[in-house]
Amino acid sequence: MTDRHVATVDGSAPVAEQSLGERRPRLDYRLIGALLALALTGLVMVGSASIAMAERFGSPLALLQRQSIYLALALMAAVALFQVPMSSWQAASRTLLVFGYFLLILILIPGIGHEVNGATRWLDFGIFQIQVSELARPAILMYLAGYFARRPEIVRRRWRGLWIPAGIIVGAAALMLAEPDFGGAAVLVGTGLTMLFLAGVGLARLLVLLLPLSAGAAALVLTSPYRLERISGFLNPWADPLDSGFQLTQALIAVGRGGWFGVGLGESVQKLFYLPEAHTDFLVAVLAEELGLIGLLAVLALYSYIVYRCLRIGARSHRQGRAFGGHLAWGVAVWLGLQSAINIGVNLGVLPTKGLALPLMSYGGSSLVTTVAMLALVLRVEADNRGAENASPASGGDHDD
Repeated sequence: MTDRHVATVDGSAPVAEQSLGERRPRLDYRLIGALLALALTGLVMVGSASIAMAERFGSPLALLQRQSIYLALALMAAVALFQVPMSSWQAASRTLLVFGYFLLILILIPGIGHEVNGATRWLDFGIFQIQVSELARPAILMYLAGYFARRPEIVRRRWRGLWIPAGIIVGAAALMLAEPDFGGAAVLVGTGLTMLFLAGVGLARLLVLLLPLSAGAAALVLTSPYRLERISGFLNPWADPLDSGFQLTQALIAVGRGGWFGVGLGESVQKLFYLPEAHTDFLVAVLAEELGLIGLLAVLALYSYIVYRCLRIGARSHRQGRAFGGHLAWGVAVWLGLQSAINIGVNLGVLPTKGLALPLMSYGGSSLVTTVAMLALVLRVEADNRGAENASPASGGDHDD
């Protein structure tokens, strides 16, 4: 077995870099099992929640069949991306950022972006559509991970190390707001700020960013009639259950009907054109109705475990001197946890309605493929971690597999 010692970009001690074929690391099968469990549960629930809507496409299983194809494509993409060394992703992070920004700008050009329900978020290629923000977000997270790895001390101690990543985050969020995609912008800003904190930026400096961003978000809500309507509908959905409170009241009815053990798979009533977007934004409400509180808690446990494992993988990568992989794993963990929490919170009535998909479970090819792809990179980070530990048993690694 031959090793190549490569110095890390952030100037820390060199680590041994070997090809996957040479070191044959053990995969994180528990994490893979949790990911597959969520994806397959999502596939079943999409099939159940979309039966009524899928009739428009000629078959009650039409959307289930499409989601199955998306999942197959996602798994093939994951296998391919897993083979690419993390050093290659780090080297390409600037190019990927430019590409992500290019897509966010391209979508806003009249005649190019495809509009659905008043929002221009998609590129239409005829047989399929791509939601641009789903592709731009991983590119931005990867750039941030590379920036934090290259300039750790500047980020921690100097203001100029803060303004560049903050500008990248705010600029991308502004382009998302122009679509408009308030939920996607909020998730990106929340993920970016948390990554800054994990990179060592103190709370005092983060508050300098957070206060104007919070004021801007409040101004956007107060000056937008439909956003104000969502807030009022959230605060008192039963005041107007047939209009501003319709989505939330129907979701709460679905959750309430489920009880402890649910009414049975496929037996939901709310999905029959009562609950809007039952197979996308409100999939959790249908799940709670059909599988009950027990099913909902099982899904929450799977998401919690995945986020926990990604955080552990990131921490182990940092300890071994691979800051890029560490920051990337942390970024994926924060993004996945934040977006999942918002989607589930909306379904349970604890957050205002937002058009955010539930990662790994909601219907949609762009979301599913990009989510699985990013998690494949986290698995690659962990494979490198385990490979380094196998090569140096005395290194004191975190053997929690």
